[in-house]
Amino acid sequence: MGDKRKRGRKPKAATNEESVSQDFTASKNDVVPIPAEADASDPDSQGGHCSQPKKIKRKEKLEPDAEVLPERRSTLIAEQSGDCVLTGSGSAVVQPLMLKWENEVKAVPSMDAVVKVFCVHTEPNFSLPWQRKRQYSSSSSGFIVGKRRVLTNAHSVEHHTQVKLKKRGSDTKYLATVLAIGTECDIALLTVSDDEFWEGVSPVEFGDLPALQDAVTVVGYPIGGDTISVTSGVVSRMEILSYAHGSTELLGLQIDAAINSGNSGGPAFNDKGKCVGIAFQSLKHEDVENIGYVIPTPVIEHFIKDYEKNGAYTGFPVLGVEWQKMENPDLRMSIGMAPDQKGVRIRRIEPTAPESNVLKPSDVILSFDGVNIANDGTVPFRHGERIGFSYLVSQKYTGDRALVKVLRNSEILKFNIKLATHKRLIPAHIKGRPPSYYIVAGFVFTAVSVPYLRSEYGKEYEFDAPVKLLEKHLHAMAQSVDEQLVVISQVLVSDVNIGYEEIVNTQVLAFNGKHVKNLKGLASMVEDCKDEYMKFDLEYQQIVVLKTGAAKSATSDILKTHCIPSAMSDDLKA
Repeated sequence: MGDKRKRGRKPKAATNEESVSQDFTASKNDVVPIPAEADASDPDSQGGHCSQPKKIKRKEKLEPDAEVLPERRSTLIAEQSGDCVLTGSGSAVVQPLMLKWENEVKAVPSMDAVVKVFCVHTEPNFSLPWQRKRQYSSSSSGFIVGKRRVLTNAHSVEHHTQVKLKKRGSDTKYLATVLAIGTECDIALLTVSDDEFWEGVSPVEFGDLPALQDAVTVVGYPIGGDTISVTSGVVSRMEILSYAHGSTELLGLQIDAAINSGNSGGPAFNDKGKCVGIAFQSLKHEDVENIGYVIPTPVIEHFIKDYEKNGAYTGFPVLGVEWQKMENPDLRMSIGMAPDQKGVRIRRIEPTAPESNVLKPSDVILSFDGVNIANDGTVPFRHGERIGFSYLVSQKYTGDRALVKVLRNSEILKFNIKLATHKRLIPAHIKGRPPSYYIVAGFVFTAVSVPYLRSEYGKEYEFDAPVKLLEKHLHAMAQSVDEQLVVISQVLVSDVNIGYEEIVNTQVLAFNGKHVKNLKGLASMVEDCKDEYMKFDLEYQQIVVLKTGAAKSATSDILKTHCIPSAMSDDLKA
């Protein structure tokens, strides 16, 4: 006799819509085909179901896009194939499948040059500057260019301890070396010593600057899987853009293609397969979608030529002035400008800038390198377009000269100015170096930087930091190239500093009547102090007075209590 089975209704064939939405669970007797390119450890690479993320309201913010790797998920989600049939015994047997991927069209060669970047970061600990934070991993994208080099974003490899690259379709990760990091332009240059990495890959070719409405395709490895991802869109805007990582303003492309976490460092191709930029940040705002930004080829080529010319990244030069628009006719007449003259008025000049010796406040800049500047500070850019004249300055290299024509007291003057990089009183980056610190009697002195403010007050430091520090960050100018803003970051409590425990992030103005120029100068004055008392003048007319002998003798015990290896950072010992 045959097997007895219960009779029931014949199952209704699922519609296409139902087939997509239903879940599939593989039993232990089922054989599930897995595509050759899928990674068994990553469900997202095998067509697993993805829920729609909940929309979160947030403030408008430009943010770099690098994917921080979560813990690896081990659950295997199989892909429903629909090729199973029931036998007489009720068990499922899988019909032989055609290897469909064998018939697929080969990808565009330029996509094979796109690599996945794996980086282990160890960030400095600004609260405890004598140690570092716990390491973490991230992934982003990059692409191969000529001369055995790879381009990616600077924020993708910032504070790196190890960088690895993986080519498309490969299961091998190759150790990479970071050649240069351009913090202002958010670009990093890598290389790999293993010859095997460069086999069978053609480098990406750069194309011209695209026009508005030109098609662009962003290629990379965004969050959600290990395989390559392609999104397409058009160039929707081109302007001087604020670079979130570099805290600078350079030429940028706005596109409507999706740029997600992990896309950072990936190339943007035009319809001819040539690279026109590097994806690096997106706009986070509740009222906008699919607004991404791309570093254009002029900025990329400037970075590469700078490295090849100097053997290191030297940065983008600036004019070193703050200027005012001259759109008001009464303002122009009062300065003595003729009706056919246009330009911008100089408000302030950085004391560290080379042009501080020749230019003066209230000078009107009429032209830069022969290009006339409009009253709103723009210059002709392409047919029907204008752009900020800082674009002309950014095309120069550090140490180059430029011809500047100014109007002073109704007289036209010309100056051949040497361009230099921007010297900030509160620097935007510490360029991979550990933070400087000096400790005496439990007082921790350090130099203020933007990463320090971000560490102390979070991403919204521009709203939460003390007003005096913000005022100096936004408006103060360094009077010399080695000037720093020194603060007492905290006080490590001890008997010798009773009553000073609540001093936090307060600027130090003078020591024993001498102006504090930088942290190294303060450390030298304290170490060489022979007076009976040490007196620190702080902002808000606050003072700290310590007996010299007792303060210095108590320092070693405080260092031992808090397991601090040295009273000062290595850069102050030199």
